[in-house]
Amino acid sequence: MPETAGPETEAVQEAPPAPAPRGSQRSIATRLIMVAALWSLVALLVTGFVLVTLYREASEREFDARLDVYLKAIIGEMAAGTPSSPAVPGNLGDPRFDLPASGWYWMVMQAETGEVLFSSESLLGDRLELPEPEPGQVLKSVIGGPRSAELRALQRTIIFGEAAAYRIAVAGDTAELRERESDFAGQVALTLLVLGLGLVGAIFLQVRVGLRPLATLSASLAAVRRGDAQTVDENLPPELRPLAVELNALVRSNREVVERARTHVGNLAHALKTPLSVIVNEVRGQDAPFAGKVGEQAELMRSQVNHHLERARMAAQRRVIGVSCEVEPVLTRLIRAMSRIHRDRGLDISLEISAPVRFRGEEQDLEEMAGNLIDNACKWASSRVRVSVAPQGEGATAERVVVIIEDDGPGLGAQERAEALKRGRRLDETVPGTGLGLSIVVDLAGLYGGDLSLSRARAGGLAARLVLPAL
Repeated sequence: MPETAGPETEAVQEAPPAPAPRGSQRSIATRLIMVAALWSLVALLVTGFVLVTLYREASEREFDARLDVYLKAIIGEMAAGTPSSPAVPGNLGDPRFDLPASGWYWMVMQAETGEVLFSSESLLGDRLELPEPEPGQVLKSVIGGPRSAELRALQRTIIFGEAAAYRIAVAGDTAELRERESDFAGQVALTLLVLGLGLVGAIFLQVRVGLRPLATLSASLAAVRRGDAQTVDENLPPELRPLAVELNALVRSNREVVERARTHVGNLAHALKTPLSVIVNEVRGQDAPFAGKVGEQAELMRSQVNHHLERARMAAQRRVIGVSCEVEPVLTRLIRAMSRIHRDRGLDISLEISAPVRFRGEEQDLEEMAGNLIDNACKWASSRVRVSVAPQGEGATAERVVVIIEDDGPGLGAQERAEALKRGRRLDETVPGTGLGLSIVVDLAGLYGGDLSLSRARAGGLAARLVLPAL
């Protein structure tokens, strides 16, 4: 059955940090890579669109220039005749105009009546449906041809002397043109895709290399927090060196504040303990009721002074930066000591640790908390005490360390467990002790942002669950 006594505890619980907004959980490297990749994607898409558009326009100009050459060749051959009876155009130097439905056609019509005078053999007597151009205009248009082919046509109205006006049209199949444009677009897409992947890779390397000093600063700060280093490494780029200098100044200031607090606590302890010792010595041996009451109150004052001075020391220790210790060696030493102390009872005291973990605090504070709980379990156990340690937290990093001490003794009921954690309660006087054990554990755990809870053990006794910050 646990022992408790003393005034009401005022453990300072640290408020849990407010959850960060969803967007702020992304790392700086991820943000930079995402923004750069998005910008590169937009830039490459715009570049691809512009390149394909420029190529299409250039291809269409080249196609129209070829049609214009054929148009001028037809005009030249017609000029060999008379204005009222122009010569029939012959071979234009391209056999496709002679192949039926080849996709390349020419046609000469009367400008006023629209009657077809001459046409290429590839038309097979058919005619092209053409829009009518303005006088003196060279009209470019896209029309439908035989076999539903898309044709790009060029036509012009000419006047031979003052006798007659003729409309001359030349058209070519755009399938080859569109195929070349499609091939070019595919090549551009492939080229820009490779370029985009290369840019993303370069951006990734640039961000990683550029942010490496931040990782160095973080690792150096973590080393100080663990107690492996005294100061933050200041060998950083000019942009980060002032931050490292300020962090080192903060660490030094913290240590100075703690040292001053320890000095004041020590001075106060000596200043109070000496007068109390004098009072106790003066009234010791006197039989008067007054002397007994004075001695009793002096002892109570000494107990309270010790308790609150210890609590002040714990509060100072709690704020020391870079203090931590391994849990397993501390508990191993405690179990070895308890085995010697209670060897006449033949207790089986075992330790189970699922994974190595560090306590973020003073080693002596961990010894005091765990020592009180293990000692209490040994006092009430019938034959066995089990100590188990496990890290607790999300991901690969432990945020808390959970120490559970169980015994197979008589245990406590639910109401008794609640009373046991209240200050000023002592549930049993049959076992030796000052009654301050659990109160010290509650205070220390609270100052570190942890807590102590009691429950029923699997073996039927009492289970004390101590939760502390881990590193």
